[in-house]
Amino acid sequence: MEGKMLEMFEVGPCEDDYQLGFLIGQRFCNRIRTRLAGDLILQNQLLPFAQTPQAQALIKALSETNQKKFPRYWAELLGTAEGSGVPVLDIILVNFRKEILPFISKTATNSNADTADDCSDILIVSDSMAIAAHNEDANVALVGHTYLIKGKLSNGLSFIAYTYAGELPSCAFGFNSQGLAFTLNSVPPTEAEIAPAGIGRNFVSRDLLEATSIADALARIRSAEVSVGHSYNLIDIQRRMILNVETASRSRVSVHEVGTTPFFHANMYLHLQVQQVHDENSISRQKRSAVLPQGSKTDFLSLLGDTEDTKYPIYMTGKN
Repeated sequence: MEGKMLEMFEVGPCEDDYQLGFLIGQRFCNRIRTRLAGDLILQNQLLPFAQTPQAQALIKALSETNQKKFPRYWAELLGTAEGSGVPVLDIILVNFRKEILPFISKTATNSNADTADDCSDILIVSDSMAIAAHNEDANVALVGHTYLIKGKLSNGLSFIAYTYAGELPSCAFGFNSQGLAFTLNSVPPTEAEIAPAGIGRNFVSRDLLEATSIADALARIRSAEVSVGHSYNLIDIQRRMILNVETASRSRVSVHEVGTTPFFHANMYLHLQVQQVHDENSISRQKRSAVLPQGSKTDFLSLLGDTEDTKYPIYMTGKN
């Protein structure tokens, strides 16, 4: 998604989590400000909706729920807003984008409405190789507005996270000093499957950066009463284990251990039984992956770079 080398910011250990967020916000203030100013979903949908009574109640409930569950990460979020000099509301809205957008009236959105994040993963664990390969394809407003955070915590744990400007690390992918890594795939539950004011996806993935093992990561996912669903690819480097974990509201979780059969995941549920939005983009990528060679690392990288389907390519290069 980037055309030049990503900047990495090493931060910590800090006095507290607010300072951690403040220093990140301060370092990337220009990038955060320009991302928010050019984010049409924020400007045209989320901010106008935030002025309505319905939205104010939803945002208040989301904020209280997530602050109670994750007070440290909430302080980090507030610090990011303060450090970057942008309104706290803007930072809250981009971090809860997926939790809020389903409740905006379809008549209030336009043809540029938020669509599924078009990330793709191919995973395999065999005697000869263990691979987790990921495409990070997201909204065009994020081009030039991402960075790497190398966070060092007071307990000795450190992590590296690919981060969207203004959001908690990481709603994309990351890994830590305990040998635990993850990538993420958005999934599209229907509105009836969404629990208003639950835990936000960005807070769950921020928590995963501090997991001490794959079992601990899975426990953290299970303990979160999420608002919308998500797909997590958990990678234990030391144990050579990869789990695909699909989640939905009301504590629904399905775990698939990746083995010798290559496992491709786009942006629809594959094994958790949930009512979901029909996403032609994701279905097309899933079908295309099934006919491509999947026997070597070169095959997997070629698969993620496939552009044969010009309308819904596995490798996105811009707005189609």
